[in-house]
Amino acid sequence: MYIQDQLPHNRITPENLAYYKAIGVDYLTINSLPLDLHSYGAMVEFLSGARSLAEQHGLRLYNAAMSGPDEITLALPGRDAKIAEWCDWIRAMGEVGVPTLGYNFKPVGNFRTPADTGRGQAKYSTFVYAEYERQDHADRAKPIAEDAMWANIDYFHQRIVPVAAEAGVTLALHPDDPPLPEPMAGAARIVSTLEQYERIFALNPSPNNAMLFCQGCVTEMGIDVCEAIRRMGGQDKICYVHFRNVRGTPKDFREVFIDEGDVDMFRAMQTYKEVGFAGPFMMDHTPAIPDDRDQRQGHAYATGYIRAMIQAIYR
Repeated sequence: MYIQDQLPHNRITPENLAYYKAIGVDYLTINSLPLDLHSYGAMVEFLSGARSLAEQHGLRLYNAAMSGPDEITLALPGRDAKIAEWCDWIRAMGEVGVPTLGYNFKPVGNFRTPADTGRGQAKYSTFVYAEYERQDHADRAKPIAEDAMWANIDYFHQRIVPVAAEAGVTLALHPDDPPLPEPMAGAARIVSTLEQYERIFALNPSPNNAMLFCQGCVTEMGIDVCEAIRRMGGQDKICYVHFRNVRGTPKDFREVFIDEGDVDMFRAMQTYKEVGFAGPFMMDHTPAIPDDRDQRQGHAYATGYIRAMIQAIYR
């Protein structure tokens, strides 16, 4: 079993990589790729350099992450050019040996309301729907209907899924956050339920068309996490896992420390083993501890917790 953690492309430094190795991280994620590179050769060169640096510190470059740009999600002018760049990145990842690509398909991004305060004065990322409704989202508005969103993700996948299959790269689609199956800032949400995921997989069937099982977001869907693991793991659609915890309801939740949320994390880890999932697991994000430089203490705490879970269950 392996643990994965992420760094932006401009923070992949010897110091940060050595720290990750020290706290027990195995795999590196680049979050996100440098989108100012537009040629296949430059993409291969960048990924090769990042892989080499990671390996010098005992880590494997296993994953990269990208966000679906408006040209693709909203079908704006320049869509085909953007998709061609994605295809080049996927081919470059295959060339260098980076096997998974995490991405999203949500033109208005994530929504949060003011942070709540938890144990030790840590700040919890928070979403309260009633507070969200009181906010003005006009500056983020990107009106698009559900039918158009479905057409756009199908168009996108028709072009990138075959490239991913040829390159040996698995596409890992992240859920909407919060995963509410209703328009937010005018944009329909089509990655907010497991039924929507299954529709996405059916549109362009391939073992390389899978999901990033964000356990926090799945919890926020208001469903039983272990049943969701069985459902998606039984279809071999879990590419990797954001192993984090949440407390609350779909419309009123806090992203809390990994050990204090509503999900029984031990039972969840048992269920991943039950369905044959072999990792990797990653912390995703964690509450903001006061005076914690770059959330290093938070990363170490969550990584140690995940390592203990893996050792207790998979061994």
